[in-house]
Amino acid sequence: MRETGTPETTRASRFNPGAWLMYAFILFFISLIGGIFFTVLLSSFANTWFGGWLPDSFSTKWYTFAVEEFNLWRVLRVTLIVAITVVALSLLVGVPAAYALARLNFRGKGLVFLLLLLPIMVPPITYGIPLATMLYEYGLAGRLIGVIIANLVPAFPFVIVIMVPFIEQIDPNLERAASMLGASRFHIFTRVLLPLAIPGVLAAGLLALVRTIAMFELTFLTAGASSQTLVVS
Repeated sequence: MRETGTPETTRASRFNPGAWLMYAFILFFISLIGGIFFTVLLSSFANTWFGGWLPDSFSTKWYTFAVEEFNLWRVLRVTLIVAITVVALSLLVGVPAAYALARLNFRGKGLVFLLLLLPIMVPPITYGIPLATMLYEYGLAGRLIGVIIANLVPAFPFVIVIMVPFIEQIDPNLERAASMLGASRFHIFTRVLLPLAIPGVLAAGLLALVRTIAMFELTFLTAGASSQTLVVS
């Protein structure tokens, strides 16, 4: 016969001060961030706003000024081209490279991984100036391709660093089983490992996308008048 708790015990188990405190903190945090976002959004439509809860008048002149003065649509188009190209190339090369580093053991593997960490740990301005000098020497800087190459330098190892531990936690016995059934290395990677690594690929791609869009130093040093992204323009 199943025992049931008393009403006092049931009510006590439902009331958890720690959980309520956590929910209250989350609600406060969301309200704080939402308030800041709403204030910034409201001020972007404000014509004048002095000392009141709401602006004195509303206008879209700031958006019109941004579109006309900074050629906003062209800047957004360049930003999207650079970001999508950098993310696509980083994933296309970085995921197979991460697979090789995660599964193969070779001499100097630790050194290779350390070298990949350098563009992430070192401030971009320290290697951005020599990189920009080289790109200008070969006539690549000041153009869209120069901005893409410069942003690939930190984005490519960034994808590898994220994907290596993610691939290492996937059971290698799945690959061995596929190999015993006659699958080639390419089919093992594309049909066995890659579907299991999709969450890691999406996470690496999203973080690389945010990092590329927000990269000021490398883009500033290599962009021309027609290849500036949003963060520089």
